[in-house]
Amino acid sequence: MASWARVRDRFLKEHCHKEGYSMAVRFHPHAQERMSERGATEDEVKATVQQGEQFAAKFGRTGFRRNFALDGEWRGRHYKTKQVEAYAAQEGTDWLVITVITRFF
Repeated sequence: MASWARVRDRFLKEHCHKEGYSMAVRFHPHAQERMSERGATEDEVKATVQQGEQFAAKFGRTGFRRNFALDGEWRGRHYKTKQVEAYAAQEGTDWLVITVITRFF
């Protein structure tokens, strides 16, 4: 990778995410299917990518995690919190969300 690309990627990971810089978030069809099956909305996933905790994931991807107050029902059971995890690949200055996982507690 050219040195300018490394500098750009490092800048984006260190500054843009932490300072709330709004990078475009796009969804792979697989992610859209998982969101529907697992009870996450596009707005929740975008907020997770833009404002959630960021961590390294397999295959050079990046994971994002955020908790949302729910205090509601999911599949017949009551939960106070919904945790959304999004796994994404960076494409230039955008994030392509590959899959989404939710946890309710």
